[in-house]
Amino acid sequence: MTAEELEAGLAAELAADGESVTEALDRWSAHTPTRVFIHYGEHGLDLSYAEAKRATDTIAGNLARAGVRRGDRIAVHCRSSYAAALWMFGIWKAGAVYCPIDPDLIGDPLVEQLESTGPLLVVTERMLVQALEAVRPHLDRLPRLTVHDAVGPRPPHGYPEIAYANFLARAEPPGVAIDPADVGIIVHTAGVTGRPKAAVLPHRWLAAYTLLLRRLTTPEDVVHVDLPLHSLQGAFAGLARAAWTGAGVSLWDRFHPVDFWRRVTAAGATSAVLTETMVGWLSGAPERRGERDNPLSKVLMQPLPAIHHSFARRYGIDTVVAGYGQVETGLPIAAVLIGAEPGEGTPEALRRGLGAKEVKRVCDRLGVPVLPASRIVRRGCLGAPLPFSRVAILDEHDRPVPRGVVGHLAMRPHLPGLLVQEYVGDPLSIAEATRNLWFHTGDAAVVDEEDGLLHFVDRVVDRIRIRGENVSAYHIEDLVNQHPDIAVGAVFGVPADRDDEDEVVLYAEPEPGRPLDPDELRAWCVQSLPAYMRPAYVRIVARMPRTPNGRVEKYRLRRHFLGLTDRPGPAVRGVTVTTATATPMPAARPALAPALSPVRSALPPSLPPGAGR
Repeated sequence: MTAEELEAGLAAELAADGESVTEALDRWSAHTPTRVFIHYGEHGLDLSYAEAKRATDTIAGNLARAGVRRGDRIAVHCRSSYAAALWMFGIWKAGAVYCPIDPDLIGDPLVEQLESTGPLLVVTERMLVQALEAVRPHLDRLPRLTVHDAVGPRPPHGYPEIAYANFLARAEPPGVAIDPADVGIIVHTAGVTGRPKAAVLPHRWLAAYTLLLRRLTTPEDVVHVDLPLHSLQGAFAGLARAAWTGAGVSLWDRFHPVDFWRRVTAAGATSAVLTETMVGWLSGAPERRGERDNPLSKVLMQPLPAIHHSFARRYGIDTVVAGYGQVETGLPIAAVLIGAEPGEGTPEALRRGLGAKEVKRVCDRLGVPVLPASRIVRRGCLGAPLPFSRVAILDEHDRPVPRGVVGHLAMRPHLPGLLVQEYVGDPLSIAEATRNLWFHTGDAAVVDEEDGLLHFVDRVVDRIRIRGENVSAYHIEDLVNQHPDIAVGAVFGVPADRDDEDEVVLYAEPEPGRPLDPDELRAWCVQSLPAYMRPAYVRIVARMPRTPNGRVEKYRLRRHFLGLTDRPGPAVRGVTVTTATATPMPAARPALAPALSPVRSALPPSLPPGAGR
């Protein structure tokens, strides 16, 4: 097959059901106007496809009346997922760019997201106006504000405001034709290892990101969405995927582990997106009879937790989708795991959507491996590349490495518009990420020598250089998290006094009600970890700073450890980091323990030598 034939085939695959989600929404509103598109569980509201079309048309038409044009940026700063959902589609129908802002941000992080996004208009709600007003003096340019729940008193503010009533008057959409190359989204990266960057994404990125999930979804399905709509999983893997396929959505503002299964069962939800943290919370609930008597049959788990198989068997999940996903790349790597054993999955009376044979046909068409979940016994399986990009594991000179060798996960798309176009105001970072015609993900990965699948190893900057080897912080965390009193541990390296060497720093959050003494933890590490993995520094924190998706923000822990702050006081993303400190470990390190030696790696050290502490 020639390159031209490959590109033509891939473009046809993406265009098979349209590359514009708003066109799909309107199409379903004509075909199935009375079908419920959104059930908003927080208030018991049902919105049909026809009603959704009218509501989003009205928003788009009134945005045009307010002077919004193609390519203008509209920020949505709402805790209400219902409001955010309607505005997301309305913004796209106006030809504008959807810019979600985390409603929990305050202070400098909120300033950074508003400045990098540069919105013409911010859609917000009464309880969030105060946070916006607090940062107003620090903004170079003030956007206009509209408050979607503007009933009753609200805090005063100094922004120019458009009354929300202006967006409720009936209006026809401007009829903007969406091109796949048009910018549709500016969303911030997770900020796990560095400050979040504002990633500019075209509409084709959204079509490619949702493709596998769309192919596994039918109009019979109901997608449970309880992740916020400023996250990829909530807005796109959940809501946009459903709109494309004519499915229903059970929409909630937040995840609730105690109420999760009641919500799923009441809505007849057949599909959901679960983060590793969510799987852990649900698995930690006391077992009860009849747990498999629920309609949930297909779950995207990202990242794939080590307990995925036991979770699927316990709750009768037929299909688990694993994959590699990030803001910049979408979902270019995936695998489908058969979770529950025959007769132990979703009850026949509750099953909707594709069956096992149909799932296999979809996966075969896209080159996605289908395998028993029992075969994947360790955390971090990503799967195999979808056909839209060439995926490689590279050394520090961007040369492919053999199977079994850890390197930098990189990809080269076969079509334009599949990856991030730019980071707003940060040309150096995008140039570095796209050097040598590869997009460098910032993640270390390996192709397993036995199963041939890609496996996540660590963030590249989380590789710790010890005795000339790159040791995975991810690996150390897996071992540390076995401590019975640790809820979550976070490990990173800092430069040691010796050249080209790092020392291990451990931050630990205790389980609720279980005191954790740093010196006792250090002693446990001496007994339980190989010498080269033992932390030189231990800090106990009441609560870890986290991204909206529940991932620990290590870069803020690193700044805290180094004595750096990005705002007055010891607050880390709104979390006061009060630490208990252990006595530093001795500097001497015995030889590496053979049973836990570092995986062979082609990557450079995690941090440059010589940085201050």
